[in-house]
Amino acid sequence: MLIRHGKTFNMGAFLAISFFGILALIFSPIFPGQKNGLDYSDDLFNKLSKGSSYFIPKVEKDAQKFAGNNIAVTVKLEKQEEVDKAIKMLITAGLQVGATNTELKINGDLGKLIGQVLKDSDAMYHNDGKAVAETYGLAEKDVMTSWWNVLSKVDKELKKAKKVDESNLISAVLKKAVEPAFNYYGVEAQSVSEKAFVMTALLIFYVAYTMWWGYAIFYLFDGIGLSMKKAKVKKEV
Repeated sequence: MLIRHGKTFNMGAFLAISFFGILALIFSPIFPGQKNGLDYSDDLFNKLSKGSSYFIPKVEKDAQKFAGNNIAVTVKLEKQEEVDKAIKMLITAGLQVGATNTELKINGDLGKLIGQVLKDSDAMYHNDGKAVAETYGLAEKDVMTSWWNVLSKVDKELKKAKKVDESNLISAVLKKAVEPAFNYYGVEAQSVSEKAFVMTALLIFYVAYTMWWGYAIFYLFDGIGLSMKKAKVKKEV
């Protein structure tokens, strides 16, 4: 007979069946907002992640010392449509721009440039894309993509010129303002303290549910006589 230990096999079968029963519930739209468990938890952790990714005020404070600091760089973009967008945005930020094909010559106050980028990033972070779109007559996500393209290339040129402080500022703006604003656009920010109980419960459930399946397999295998034991040491004659 295949089953060697009925008690442990039955325990394993019960754990396996209940595991898949709960899995079916997880994939059912029974959670708030008629979402399944995966979508609900993913949405929750996105909100919590956004809530802990608001660094714009700190970057604004760091950028204040660059007010009146002039930069003059030449960058090359990939497409003409990118150039057209960048010109409109840079002029709005108060900089002087010259273009030759896909090459941009940028000259102006770094503080003003960063101030405009942070203003747009802050609006996007708070899901006010309409304000950004109306400023330039462009789709809000296109604006942030254009800022990322231009600033990343300006950053490279500043590194080549060994303007370390200016380069570090732009890197911080990209990583702590532009990227979070774009990636979390449309997500409602929540603090961890607001959802501490739910977050803790989900993490505990994840660990317990993983162990649940592990014990199911262990008991099933033990029930059919398969187990792991330490090998006996073979004594030499």
